[in-house]
Amino acid sequence: MERCTCANHHGRRRCTRFGCGPRSARGHNQHTFSLANHLRHQCDGGRLGRHPDGCLQSERSQEAALPHVADSSPLRAEGLARDHGDHSLLVVGGVVRRHRCCALHRRLHQRDSPYRRRCSVTTLVFGLAVAGRSTARFLASRGESLVLADDRVSVENASFAASLGAELLEGPDAAMACARRIGDFTMLVPAPGVPESHPIVTSAQRAGVEVVSEIELAYRYEQASGEPRPIVAVTGTDGKTTTTLMAAAMLSASGRKAAAVGNTETPWVEALDEAHDCFAVECSSFRLRFTKHFRAAAATWLNLAPDHLDWHADLDAYRAAKARIWLAAHDGDVVVAPMSDQSIVQSARGTAARTVTFGLDRGDYRVDSGALVGPTGRIVDVGALARSLPHDLTNALAASALVLETGLGTVEGVATALTRYRHAPHRIQLVGELDGVTYYNDSKATSPHAAQAALTSFERIVLIAGGKNKGLDLSSMASHPQRMRGVVATGHSAELIAAAFAGVCRVVRAESMEDAVAAARQLAEPGDVVLLSPGCTSYDWYSNYAERGDDFARCVRQLMKGNDE
Repeated sequence: MERCTCANHHGRRRCTRFGCGPRSARGHNQHTFSLANHLRHQCDGGRLGRHPDGCLQSERSQEAALPHVADSSPLRAEGLARDHGDHSLLVVGGVVRRHRCCALHRRLHQRDSPYRRRCSVTTLVFGLAVAGRSTARFLASRGESLVLADDRVSVENASFAASLGAELLEGPDAAMACARRIGDFTMLVPAPGVPESHPIVTSAQRAGVEVVSEIELAYRYEQASGEPRPIVAVTGTDGKTTTTLMAAAMLSASGRKAAAVGNTETPWVEALDEAHDCFAVECSSFRLRFTKHFRAAAATWLNLAPDHLDWHADLDAYRAAKARIWLAAHDGDVVVAPMSDQSIVQSARGTAARTVTFGLDRGDYRVDSGALVGPTGRIVDVGALARSLPHDLTNALAASALVLETGLGTVEGVATALTRYRHAPHRIQLVGELDGVTYYNDSKATSPHAAQAALTSFERIVLIAGGKNKGLDLSSMASHPQRMRGVVATGHSAELIAAAFAGVCRVVRAESMEDAVAAARQLAEPGDVVLLSPGCTSYDWYSNYAERGDDFARCVRQLMKGNDE
């Protein structure tokens, strides 16, 4: 990274070389975009967005403005507040970079800025779980006028809205109340849990109100900051989080300050003000559905199988949402596609970007002679990896392609990251062994396709499956009858699970996780694996898949402890 020394750049950073050669991604590959489409005014030919003075460019005197050049603020002549490195606190677009703030700067109350006082734009944030709250906090810190809404009523929502000084609409009639005044809003940011068929989304679309996801919003602010940082992006039905975390680890091991954001634990908007120099963005179909300009230096679409049909209208809508990851790809970008799905490869080749492929035995990135290899040769030996199940290898190959093809990472950094990488919990996670039977927690497998990765990883299995189905056909879970010792069917989908495995193996039903683990122990024989890989969501018995996985692990440990006694 290099900091421009010219005062007119206001301490703005730029990447002079974050790669070299024909596969390099450079700053010009990330196009400059306006802060948001709702800031529509602009001077003749000037940059869209708000001026650092807090007013729109079109509000400034035309006599003072030069064509295609923003005029200097009086603040600039006097000298902007600066940090101890003599770097300007304020950058292009009026965005305050918090990682530049000293203690004095952090005490400034951004919501009292002229930007907030003059802002007439009202954004509706609908859905106040993790991503919705992060989005609301971010927009409030930028001086946006907000209305918050949620289908649920909670004390936490009320206190949160009050902390931002925002209006709150909540309860079963919240969508109707918002729809009645839809003309008051210039933009809707729905939380990922708000489906595309939700009344507030359809109302906004009919009224011509722009619907924007959290990653699209973050992307626009990042581009408008004047110092956009490189992005790699990941989508797919399964493997998104692992591949995103791998890519971030590879970037970090290559000497970069990388952040894994998006559908991970950290919404992207939360990381924008931190001192990262690149991002690995996990893109769910929910977030991609409402993107328009989102663009990455390299993006991969790992795989496709029916999923989230309770959110999307149908499989075609789900596929179309996934394909938006490279909707805005340019000829300087890279799209990374799996050889195992030629429909994705064809979609990739239909873009303006350069296509790179990966696969276990064929592709630009593949496994050959016991090693992961790329176009330039060996990357790392498979034996050096902590785990090398087939899906682990394809995820590693895709992540390697993202960081190497952009020039953001090095082969040495990729190899180091992969040998050190440990998989996140609830993903074929070893819990323990009892009486020759091994217990694995794969609670993250919330679809039949996700469960397949675990079901093909072991020779003899007692499966604990079920939960709340997402409108999917569960019969594919029974496609490996030779591996199945038995099945314990649980939760809301117990009857569907039982029907899927009828005639394949013995099926028993359980009314709790404790009963399920006990039943699985009775079915298993030495050398078998008891596998929690539900193929369904957890929302019948639990708040999330992590809570379900933790309960499974607790029950297994309790079983082991009782055996010791």
